[in-house]
Amino acid sequence: MPETLTAPAAAHVVRAATRGASVGFAALAVPETIVSNAPIAARLGVEERWIVERTGILERHVARPEERLSDLAAAAGRLTLERAGMDAAELDLLLVATTTQDELTPNAAPLVAAALGATRAGAIDVGAACTAFVAGLGLGAGQIEAGRADSVLLIGADVLTRYVDPDDKRTAALFGDGAGAVLMTAAEEGRTGPVVLHADGTMPDLIRAPYPEPTIRMRGHETFKHAVARIAEVTVEAMSAAGVEADEIDLFVYHQANRRITRAVGERLALPAERVVDCIDRYGNTSAASIPIALAEAEAGGRLVPGARVLVAGFGAGLTWGATVLEWGLEDATEAVDGS
Repeated sequence: MPETLTAPAAAHVVRAATRGASVGFAALAVPETIVSNAPIAARLGVEERWIVERTGILERHVARPEERLSDLAAAAGRLTLERAGMDAAELDLLLVATTTQDELTPNAAPLVAAALGATRAGAIDVGAACTAFVAGLGLGAGQIEAGRADSVLLIGADVLTRYVDPDDKRTAALFGDGAGAVLMTAAEEGRTGPVVLHADGTMPDLIRAPYPEPTIRMRGHETFKHAVARIAEVTVEAMSAAGVEADEIDLFVYHQANRRITRAVGERLALPAERVVDCIDRYGNTSAASIPIALAEAEAGGRLVPGARVLVAGFGAGLTWGATVLEWGLEDATEAVDGS
């Protein structure tokens, strides 16, 4: 007699509908340990102002050896869900944008899902270096717009200080650790995107951390030039795809890589400085976490309010870069699906 198989409980299936994706409720989580420029400058044999002039960074949060990337990511995700008044068990998908998961395997996302109690959610890591959060927005929005998910928790998290050569002047003072998260839900109209993504793998040595003992190496001057050019280009491309002009954007939230990069992009595009978020002085370059951390900072400071039009853009190793325009704030997912 053939073996009789019992089907498992049916997975949660969301019926496709014509709809968009909304984004809101940013939150951040950073390690308690703060490292100022002083000890780094002393080790490198430079003045503290040398670091500030070249990066804009005054301090950064640094994870202790026992602190895990997945715990930081879970903390940011938990805060976002609490702010939204949502139970993790309701999530359909959890995305963790990161380059620095705790182990080669398992990935960070399933560990974070378990920590949060997201028992029915799919869980996927997104690896696109400092562009990973923008890529995650594209993946999350696509799942929602296709009707395959009603709710997506997107977390950007990295602990790059563990992969820095403390004697390398190009990188020793540049990076910090942290996590940021946003919630994505269905909306009656498209409030996210189009998400424009690009890649160029012909220049991998600009930013590289090769095995077997990965340490970040960066060709700073060349990276600076490419970052400014690509971020400026993709900003224009994303605005064109969204059908808006620069003066219609309330806030520009760029990957916080280096203050000189952010300012150079703003100058190239003639953007008013007060509409460009700059918080790198307190966090350093947190890679995939930098955009959601900047969103959380802007929201906490009253600069990011429901209905605001926001452009986010990133550039990272690979090379990868991307951007999109968001209308900030969630719309009730049930209304978007049912039309009620």
